[in-house]
Amino acid sequence: MPILLSLAAFLMTLLGGLVADRVGGRRHLVLGFAAGVMLGVVAFDLLPEALALDSLHAHGVPLPMLMFALAFLAVHIAERSMSIHDTHEADYTPHRHSRAGVGLTAGSALIVHSLLDGAAIGAAYQTDSSLAVAVAIGVIAHDFTDGFNTYTVTSLYGNTRRRALTLLTLDALAPITGATLTSLLTIPPEALGAYLGLFSGFLLYLATSDILPEAHTPRRSTGLTLGATVVGVVFMWGVIGLTD
Repeated sequence: MPILLSLAAFLMTLLGGLVADRVGGRRHLVLGFAAGVMLGVVAFDLLPEALALDSLHAHGVPLPMLMFALAFLAVHIAERSMSIHDTHEADYTPHRHSRAGVGLTAGSALIVHSLLDGAAIGAAYQTDSSLAVAVAIGVIAHDFTDGFNTYTVTSLYGNTRRRALTLLTLDALAPITGATLTSLLTIPPEALGAYLGLFSGFLLYLATSDILPEAHTPRRSTGLTLGATVVGVVFMWGVIGLTD
């Protein structure tokens, strides 16, 4: 049963990525929407889930929040040190992302997240089958945006369409793999909370430092783009509310 439930997540992830692949000239709207979705995922899903776990504290700060700040700063320092952006941030001109590896790293992080989604389905099934269905509904509901973001972020950094589709396929397969391996792998709550915090900081940095400036370049910055970002946030709010 867990594998059957994860198959639905597989299809929804592929659908999200294929939609991102077909938008063509409306790329700025896609990027605006993707940034809003990523903000919503961090604020309404990842961080609340991380803080709900019985996490460790370091000098009075929950470990997930410490990892959140660490990831945000680490990506920022890495970008500055490698001169990933060829323009100044204040210019808001089209960025030439000279490090396709950043896109691959982002896509890989999303794949790991999808792997844990599948593991959550399998772990829930070991407890109660009805709980597994509830968890699967939540996973399936946001896997569309996972696929959408995997393709968008990977291709944004100059990776080829073929490479972006490859990562999309791996992201779609990840929930199935996670559900299958659950019986062999148990993730301690402390480690899971730390990972969710780390992933949140990474995702938020990409949304605010890269995707939004790219969406709002002078040639493309419109009220529709801003509206797409707001819609992305509200969309994730609705998804999380319906699946909570």
